[in-house]
Amino acid sequence: MDAVVFVSDNQSWVDQGAGRGTALLHEWQELRARCPQARLVCLDVQPYETTQALDCEDVLNIGGFSDQVFDVIADYVSGRLEPEHWVGRIETTAI
Repeated sequence: MDAVVFVSDNQSWVDQGAGRGTALLHEWQELRARCPQARLVCLDVQPYETTQALDCEDVLNIGGFSDQVFDVIADYVSGRLEPEHWVGRIETTAI
């Protein structure tokens, strides 16, 4: 497995306990142990303050949706996103 894309309405708080994280995060950690190169994309179509899993090397959070989401996911999964990927994307956007 190379990548998992999880699409959500961002009701991340529903199963979060004090300091234990979400059920998705626990399942991801289990899967990642079996597939250490895998990457997780959490696409929240209605983002708020919470996330299923915090951004890190193997987790990317995207809030909202447009056609650009597919390009960002492709760049992330292939390892082409720079460390400050969101800042880089914003700076290259013509206004």
